[in-house]
Amino acid sequence: MHVAAITILCGLVVAASLIAAPRRVSIEGFFSGAGADGRAPSLWVLVLSQVTTWIFARSLMNSAILGYFYGIWGTLAYATYYGSFLTGGFIVARLRAGGARSVQDWLGAQFGASGRGCYNLVIALRLLSEVFANLLVVGLIFAAVLPQIGMAREMSIVIVAALGLAYSAWGGLSAALRTDVLQMTVFLVIFAAAFIALVVSPGFSFTAVLTAPGTSGAWNGQVLLLVALLQVFSYPAHDPVMMDRGFLADPTTTRRSFVHAFWISTICIIAFGMFGIQAGLLGVAYEGQLLGTWRAMFPAWLYVALLVSLLVSALSTLDSALASAARLVVEEFGFGPRTLGSGRMAMCGFMALGAGLTLWGNQTLFDAVAVSGTASMFLTPVIIVGLVMGRHIALWSYFAAFAAAMAGAMLYFGRDAIWAARMVPDGHKYEQLLVICLVVLLIGSVVVLLGSSRRT
Repeated sequence: MHVAAITILCGLVVAASLIAAPRRVSIEGFFSGAGADGRAPSLWVLVLSQVTTWIFARSLMNSAILGYFYGIWGTLAYATYYGSFLTGGFIVARLRAGGARSVQDWLGAQFGASGRGCYNLVIALRLLSEVFANLLVVGLIFAAVLPQIGMAREMSIVIVAALGLAYSAWGGLSAALRTDVLQMTVFLVIFAAAFIALVVSPGFSFTAVLTAPGTSGAWNGQVLLLVALLQVFSYPAHDPVMMDRGFLADPTTTRRSFVHAFWISTICIIAFGMFGIQAGLLGVAYEGQLLGTWRAMFPAWLYVALLVSLLVSALSTLDSALASAARLVVEEFGFGPRTLGSGRMAMCGFMALGAGLTLWGNQTLFDAVAVSGTASMFLTPVIIVGLVMGRHIALWSYFAAFAAAMAGAMLYFGRDAIWAARMVPDGHKYEQLLVICLVVLLIGSVVVLLGSSRRT
């Protein structure tokens, strides 16, 4: 029953997405999201697109898992990353006020091609992690509902990757914007029904949920909250999906879209985290990234609704990540002419790499957030000193801050290796992450300030 219902509902969403995708697409529509009439997207198209590409499957699962282990503090820690809409909106406004058309445009003017290249490397890793993590959730879902089929995980990843690539490669960013509206609407309806069912279920208490310490205690959730606060300024600047949408409409529409996306996505993330917190309060054993736990907790229809909402959010993020990957490869790296064929080839390459990483066997969902968030932290002092304060930053200090951030990201990613274990303090991995982030931010701030001067 679960499999049939999930397959039918997801099939309908995919079919509707293919119908919603534009029949004809121009080069400007593919890379810049312009409609058939050449107009920029409206306010609520931007809002729903921003929200659905950030409330993706990995984020929903992370929020619920952190809520299960660390209670409300874990969920709040993850929700703090959604403050990125406010800091991202601020960064976009400053860039546009200075005449820049993208983050790369501003970095290129400040640091040349090499400075721009460092940034593009970070966002390439970010986009790859988006594809990887969302396909990973797809594999986890079908492995949970089809345990009797040994290849269920691998087959589902390949099928969803192919379907997502099909309509993404057809219309590029214009297709992503149009299908995002459809997919977000479907997600909100399904998720609202699931959340109402949770709230009215026996044994649910808002007071208990909002004060829950989690099954592992609140401390590591509080540590992770500090990490999120350190990363929330630079985090949006290295997210090309968010930044690309910051330059599609006029400044007023863009500013309003970021504010609306902030409160809508934050509410959704906290609400989804409550499913994990409630599981912890009921004392249900943790099983299979919470998927097995929910199956034991909830009636069949609610379990299906949760899984379908995860799958829809995965699809909605894949198309946007691929659209940004096409722009990155063609317009930023210059690999191939600015044609539909070049953009589609770039999408195929990113999808193949992301699927390959997923099939490789990595199961860690939060690590992708932690690693890319740490790598992006070189942007915090660069943006504050260079963009906000308007000071000139020497190229050497930019590279030094970049090197420190990349070293910190590598250190956290390889923390279990012998070479890394000698360099990080003993403690929980989130305590290690907090120390790494503090050191990265301190080094970056010092070298950027030392290398800064008044503009002449």
